[in-house]
Amino acid sequence: MKRYLSHPFWQGAIVIVVSYVAFEWVIGYVLPVIGVASAPVPSSVILQYMLTVLVGIVLYMSADEARWKSFKKPIHETMVASDRKTLRGILMVALPVLIGWLAYQNVRPSYAAPATLRSVHPAPPNQLTFRGETIELTGLENPLHEEGSIEEHLAVGKRIYVRNCVPCHGDLLDGQGHYAPAFNPVPADFTSSGNLPQLTESYVFWRIVKGGPGLPREGTPWDSAMPAWETILEQDEIWATILYLYDQTGFTPRTWEEEGEGGHE
Repeated sequence: MKRYLSHPFWQGAIVIVVSYVAFEWVIGYVLPVIGVASAPVPSSVILQYMLTVLVGIVLYMSADEARWKSFKKPIHETMVASDRKTLRGILMVALPVLIGWLAYQNVRPSYAAPATLRSVHPAPPNQLTFRGETIELTGLENPLHEEGSIEEHLAVGKRIYVRNCVPCHGDLLDGQGHYAPAFNPVPADFTSSGNLPQLTESYVFWRIVKGGPGLPREGTPWDSAMPAWETILEQDEIWATILYLYDQTGFTPRTWEEEGEGGHE
């Protein structure tokens, strides 16, 4: 065992396996168990991460000539050594079968029962906690309307959105970011009249603060990588981002008077 652990090839193989386990299961399922807010990583993102890991392994191994030769040796021997004919034969059969099976899994029709209908805008709680602070959502207004310069708040909101939200929600705020196709449901389209105009700013604040992990049961299924932004952003940064969303889309947030008349759908 020690001989394998000290060999560059098997070290690289172990890194690949550990990385995949971390991306596939630890981030999405283990961290929430120990109290760390997280969500499953979409398969397309896992693929990109794994390619990054693979490139990193190759760069590291090839940085030293002796290590690179040692890393390549098992691969070369498997391909040309006379005593590896059986292994080559197994690989020549197993690899095409594996690739074919994966391709079939991606295209085969599904006969699963229809998914339970989800609520697009599930009812919010009356209050939430933000890093230990209890915040009453009922009647809550965006405090930045009454504080400082709106232009400065919008600049902060733009910076936060571009830095954190564009990959999923898109630079046009239309939910068509680079990672959008991997999500179920797809990221919210802020340009749609069915989203921001139907919501109070406090509702949007709740959704950003708690992210995917904070959705109530009626909001599932939810295969989104949207984090609970309370672990990353300050309250004022979230409120500034909300101002930016409404400013860029030209929508007006739902008021509490309207909320009392109709409620969320």
